[in-house]
Amino acid sequence: MGNKFIQKETAIIHTGYDSLQHHDSLSIPLYQTSTFVFPSAEQGERRFVGEEQGNIYSRLGNPTVRILEERIAELENGSSALAFGSGMAAVSAALIHVTKTGDHVLCSRGIYGCTFGLLNMLQEKYNISHSFNAMSTEQEIEESIKPETVCLYVETPINPTMEIVDLELVCRVASRHGLKVIVDNTFSSPYLQNPLDFGADYVLHSATKYINGHGDVIAGLLIGKDAEDMMNLRLTVQKDIGGIISPFDAWLILRGLKTLHVRMDRHSENAQNLVAFLQSSPLVDQIYYPFDPAHPQYAIAKKQMKSGGGLISFTIHGGKEVAQFLMNSLEMIKIAVSLGDAETLIQHPATMTHSVIPETEREQMGISNSLLRVSVGLEHVDDIRADLEQAFTKVENHLAETVQN
Repeated sequence: MGNKFIQKETAIIHTGYDSLQHHDSLSIPLYQTSTFVFPSAEQGERRFVGEEQGNIYSRLGNPTVRILEERIAELENGSSALAFGSGMAAVSAALIHVTKTGDHVLCSRGIYGCTFGLLNMLQEKYNISHSFNAMSTEQEIEESIKPETVCLYVETPINPTMEIVDLELVCRVASRHGLKVIVDNTFSSPYLQNPLDFGADYVLHSATKYINGHGDVIAGLLIGKDAEDMMNLRLTVQKDIGGIISPFDAWLILRGLKTLHVRMDRHSENAQNLVAFLQSSPLVDQIYYPFDPAHPQYAIAKKQMKSGGGLISFTIHGGKEVAQFLMNSLEMIKIAVSLGDAETLIQHPATMTHSVIPETEREQMGISNSLLRVSVGLEHVDDIRADLEQAFTKVENHLAETVQN
């Protein structure tokens, strides 16, 4: 059964592993070693000069890590992949690989707070500039491309506003100008969206989130469509900067990855159900969810995503004080900044994940003090809804008392 003919649900479980090559072990072994032995000095020489394939040192490659890389490359329809010690290590590797001093990066209107911080550092230290663009039309993108622009960096859905960028449109404009396209696909996972299929050059993930799915690993993944280019990236940026993943973390991700499709279906189902609940609350102003027919880019989301995923953002009456009161009123739902775990999590982006971004720029990205982001977990949806409902009741009572006083 060739990998190219199997469904994603099967590839998630089987790609990249042959038990016959690993002492017949059904479970993928953990090769917890930093270095590997050469049978002879001559073989060591051949491996170092690239004349012979084989393991050398785990910073350069590890059997457990390699299985993860092959599996995620298959799921993203890429040629090869690299695993890193964090999502930001993957972001850094991609940007360092495609830029040099004096270059310009055109970004989607909103990006993760730490990506924003990295771009500022690249600008301050190395004169690699960046700018932001809604990327809603070809003309809008064309007008923002400069002679020194080398790549378009895109999040979709955008964190935390859930804006959708039309990947086909972006890649079409980029191709016309010979620009690389890097897509952060963390919010969708490779089960729901595959940016390389729309023409992107690189797709990356914080594997900490949905890909691992259990809240016990920090990791990143970078997938490319050109095998030679990815090998060059491995032998330069990854090797020399050294932001690699440990074999144990790769093993944990492989274990979590086996249930990705089952989890993503449940995350999406629960989120869709909660959107309907939030729409009924008088405290909620706006809801941001890709598969909500009221979402302004609903048609684009339906075109490039399998389902809406597990992230919902919404604004609440009363700004920061009321948003924080609501969060503190929750009993089962946890206040935490990650996402994609089995547990339902809530956070306040303006004071948490995106607090590093100046207020003026946050507001331009659509991140107000009244915005909350919920990572919908795998609990029974009735229990998630009940916890939100009792918290909303507490907020209503608090507001009523405030008016009376």
